[in-house]
Amino acid sequence: MQTLLLNSQDVDENARTGRVIDAVEGAFVAYERGDAQMPPKSYIDLPEYNGDFRSMPAYLDAGDWDAAGIKWVNVHTDNPADHDLPTVMGTMIYSDPETAFPLAIMDGTELTMKRTGAAAAVATDYLAVPDADSLGIVGAGVQSYTQLEAITEVRDIEEVVVSDLDEERVADFIDAFEDEFDVRAGSVAEAGHCDVLSTVTPVRDPIVGPEDVGEHTHINAMGADAAGKHELADDLLTNATIVIDDHEQCTHSGEINVPYAAGTLTDEDIYGEIGEIVVGNKPGRAGEDGFEGVSVFDSTGLAIQDVAAARVVYEYADDNDNGYPFDLLGLAE
Repeated sequence: MQTLLLNSQDVDENARTGRVIDAVEGAFVAYERGDAQMPPKSYIDLPEYNGDFRSMPAYLDAGDWDAAGIKWVNVHTDNPADHDLPTVMGTMIYSDPETAFPLAIMDGTELTMKRTGAAAAVATDYLAVPDADSLGIVGAGVQSYTQLEAITEVRDIEEVVVSDLDEERVADFIDAFEDEFDVRAGSVAEAGHCDVLSTVTPVRDPIVGPEDVGEHTHINAMGADAAGKHELADDLLTNATIVIDDHEQCTHSGEINVPYAAGTLTDEDIYGEIGEIVVGNKPGRAGEDGFEGVSVFDSTGLAIQDVAAARVVYEYADDNDNGYPFDLLGLAE
């Protein structure tokens, strides 16, 4: 039995967007029903290197399939300037739950982008207006690409408005999608008045206020992944329907972490977790019991999403003889 090695290109080619979205939705269901184990994300702080390590293990049982794995990821701010390396790098170990055999070792950075886009798509499907056809994106980095790719799987997006201070990144984004969509550069407010808005920036001072969004805009707040990060103004959050992915992570390091710590937001201001809506325990936007107005999905990224996405990547790669099999444990005869 061999372990499959999958680099970033392999992950990109085998992470079929529709299947990853379905898998992430299934992970939310398993988590809500208590059919998943996900210990809190653990940190190793390395101030001497201006960085840290984070470990994210999980197991989930989605009924007709189960999966287990762990992602080992870092944030080293000085890497690009000092070492010509990315700030964030991740490695995913995907294992057989029955035997613990390491089925695959794959690039976790590309995997993270794919599952993050998928999480936004799941939230958009349940929280955005059904006829949404415009998407705004604030932040034209690498994550913006998978936001668009995934969200177009659940809504018929025609118009895309991208906003970023870096004009070169905006131009690159437009070049990548101008043959598929009516895509243009715009201000934060122009992006925010789309039916759906994804914010994918690392800012600590909010850049989107209540005047920057439409009356029914759904916002995927994807950028905050550490304490102190904060993309949306407090008065926008307090007047929105807030849906989170996980209470512990969101209140510690998600979009709501700053106003929650200050007492500006409390648990009473949180509508619910996305899993509650997916399984039908709470209504989404659609239907007679649904909500109106602005909605916010606070996404911190969960280990169950990584494991679910890794399963899709591994199975598709294995079925199509992609990647690089090798005898990691030395069991070959």
